[in-house]
Amino acid sequence: MGPLSIDFNQILSTTMILFAIIDILGSIPIIISLRKKAGHIQSEKATLVATIIMILFLFGGKGILNIIGVDVQSFAIAGSLVIFFIAMEMVLGINFFREEAPETVSIVPLAFPLIAGAGSLTTLLSLKTEYRTENILIGIILNMVFVYFVLKNTSRLEKLLGKTGLNVLRKSFGVILLAIAIKLFRTNTGL
Repeated sequence: MGPLSIDFNQILSTTMILFAIIDILGSIPIIISLRKKAGHIQSEKATLVATIIMILFLFGGKGILNIIGVDVQSFAIAGSLVIFFIAMEMVLGINFFREEAPETVSIVPLAFPLIAGAGSLTTLLSLKTEYRTENILIGIILNMVFVYFVLKNTSRLEKLLGKTGLNVLRKSFGVILLAIAIKLFRTNTGL
């Protein structure tokens, strides 16, 4: 693979793409609801587990795909479609994916699939077709630091941003995600 190549532009791109996909700010209402049901969220544990899942998938995801006979480009195209629908949900406010509300907060609903969900994992493999692994890794870590900060300060952020502010953020990141989905689709299909 060659020597490490830290590229600020790649780090910025991967950080912003993952930030939009993880959409931790848009998840604040869900996190608040989970916190009310359970009384407490283990921010450190949730962040650590989500980080481990994402890093393992970054390094081992291609191997898993090889075992089931799917190439990275096909997975990236599938991922671009998932990202497209997530973006449409964010922009239009329509739910395409059904989510069951968990009765208790644990690692499963918070770390996976809320933080390190299908969209994030698909995006990691899609990013791997365009960016160097070390830059994606830095992007993951920067995002997880931000996720931890948000999980620790959910109530304060909700008051600070208000319902309108959260809605504007969600729709803005939805438009960014639409553009990313189209770019990933075009890159991996050769269109």
